[in-house]
Amino acid sequence: MTRLKRFDLAEDCLQDAFAAAAGHWVRDGVPANPAAWLLTTAWRRALDRMRREEADRRRLPLLLVDQPAASAEPGEVGDERLRLFFACCHPALAPDSRAALMLRFGAGLTTAEIARLFLVPEPTMAARLTRAKKKIAQAGIPLRAPAPAELAERLDGLLTAVYLLFTEGYRATEGARLVRPRLAAEAIRLGYELGGLLPDEPEPVALLALMVLQHARRDARLDADGHLVPLAEQDRARWNRTELRQGFELLEFVRDGAGAGRYTLEALIAAEHGRAPTAAGTDWARIAGLYARLDARTGSPIVRLNRAVAVAEAGDPAAALALTDGLAERLPQHHLVPAVRADLLQRLGRAAAARAAWEDALRLVRTEPERAFLLRRVRSAA
Repeated sequence: MTRLKRFDLAEDCLQDAFAAAAGHWVRDGVPANPAAWLLTTAWRRALDRMRREEADRRRLPLLLVDQPAASAEPGEVGDERLRLFFACCHPALAPDSRAALMLRFGAGLTTAEIARLFLVPEPTMAARLTRAKKKIAQAGIPLRAPAPAELAERLDGLLTAVYLLFTEGYRATEGARLVRPRLAAEAIRLGYELGGLLPDEPEPVALLALMVLQHARRDARLDADGHLVPLAEQDRARWNRTELRQGFELLEFVRDGAGAGRYTLEALIAAEHGRAPTAAGTDWARIAGLYARLDARTGSPIVRLNRAVAVAEAGDPAAALALTDGLAERLPQHHLVPAVRADLLQRLGRAAAARAAWEDALRLVRTEPERAFLLRRVRSAA
């Protein structure tokens, strides 16, 4: 669909293709390659619509002159979804709109899911997407993959979108399932594609290492009944050792240092967990130090929350609790803020305050496995 110049046309035709699939697939069965079926159907509908518009002389031709080659040249984006992601990363768009567009129209996440990933209300995200689409239409921004020389300037937004896609797969923001493995696997696939396009850039490799290392733990994160298993209680024999080795090997191409990027630091944290033979053997002091560097670099409230957990595990729950001050105002809808505070208050012997925080967490939680986990924690603390 990146062969089209108009974003609204691509969106409309893809939606038409999904609607057509709902009827055809029920009647004829799901095709062997659903993605190819959808793209082909959407492309045909776009061609039909453009022919009608051209016949009526209402608009200029909307096709790019170049047709996709059978195989991409070195430095060119060959993967269709990655092409669409890069197209959404046009520098004329606001940075917070680029990743949202990629997730909505490149990955197919709903506006509500994207809003939760960005930690904003759904109407705010809907308005953001609408503004971005209007700007694309008004400014005539073409929906096309950038030239090889333009890839680097669009990298930050693309990395954000790929990691958010992985995040929704690794830990869903709502629903009956905690893990959405297909989303996580697709993000990792895009990570490999991206690493091949920009082999000299350290952050794509670091992001890929981070995702592979985290995904390696997926089978141990839920028990046989679908209940959430916290990291400290996971059966590490169920961690995928092949994927852990792959993550460690990828990290060999990433340099730590004063200028280390966000994904490098997060990958180093994931590697510390992956190397620890037991929960007790985890080097929490090093992890807390890496989180402090990441906190200083990003100013992210989620990073601050994770830093608090690491500081507590390193032996200082009082300092950890202080780190969470003000996070409830910055993340008013995030259940992990009161959940972490409840755990810290409980460690400090403040039972009444801990119970109140657990209740706040239960009010905000949106996935069933996490709700069940919090209920067990509340009952054990009673």
